[in-house]
Amino acid sequence: MIDAIHKLMEKETAGDPISGLKWTRKTTAKIARQLRRLGITVSRNTVGRLLRQMKYCLRTNRKTISSGSTADRDRQFRYLCRQRGRFEKRGDPVLSVDAKKREMIGNFKNPGAKWERSRTDVKDHDFRSEATGIGIPYGIYDIQANRGSVFLGTSHETFAFAVSCLRKWWQAEGHKPYPRSSHILILADTGGSNGARVGAWKQEIQRQLCDGLGLIVTVSHFPSGASKWNPIEHRLFSQISRNWAAEPLDSYEKALKFIRTTTTTTGLKVTAHLDTATYPTGVKVSKQELEQLSIRQKRVLPKWNYTISPQM
Repeated sequence: MIDAIHKLMEKETAGDPISGLKWTRKTTAKIARQLRRLGITVSRNTVGRLLRQMKYCLRTNRKTISSGSTADRDRQFRYLCRQRGRFEKRGDPVLSVDAKKREMIGNFKNPGAKWERSRTDVKDHDFRSEATGIGIPYGIYDIQANRGSVFLGTSHETFAFAVSCLRKWWQAEGHKPYPRSSHILILADTGGSNGARVGAWKQEIQRQLCDGLGLIVTVSHFPSGASKWNPIEHRLFSQISRNWAAEPLDSYEKALKFIRTTTTTTGLKVTAHLDTATYPTGVKVSKQELEQLSIRQKRVLPKWNYTISPQM
């Protein structure tokens, strides 16, 4: 039987020349059907066992092919490094920002596992109609201070919401460790509520942070498809997910509590705030409005790097 399988797989096999492992795009059910045509009756489970004996292994997809320009990607990462170094040397804040995936508030399953005497029963379906509401966590991570702040919105993930979180953070706690700073660096993803290509994000920075607070704001975006390199992802959001793993977020208070109690052995501390304001969607910014912004594009990859200054 093994010889018959070898013959069937001759043109359908790929392999690793170092380890000797092999894999095929044929399914075990398809191989079993082809063997039956040769007069060999066998189940697909048996085929799977024989394939393992023949050093075949299961393979999965891997996200390794970048869709962006490699030259621009590498250049932007080098520029980001230099930008961080300049701001940190001057003692100005470097902030990593992003929105975490929205959470349904209610007795719903939360991924993960926990040590507990008894199991926690949750709803068998995640119907939005049965939720108390939604929580949209927007995070601000102060890299130098190793401090995080999360605003749990209840409306929509918009550009106004993202910048409003930054404004409230600066007024409530951000300015305290940087009393002499008027210039901040924001590291953000290319898309989402802090997208590089959307004028509303820049207009809100101009209105709320620059004109409203007198700050000079430099923004550097991570290249497309590189959000996993944003420090907030692995230094803040991953720690929050670990802290509330397997805990149904059945109230806003409970979600805020788990965010606030997130810590690490390296000294991370996190604050959390509930934002119940309503943020309308579909806001468009005209070309004329964009031209009125006090924005200066950087010489290096201006599509991802720019500074916005107060107009007054």
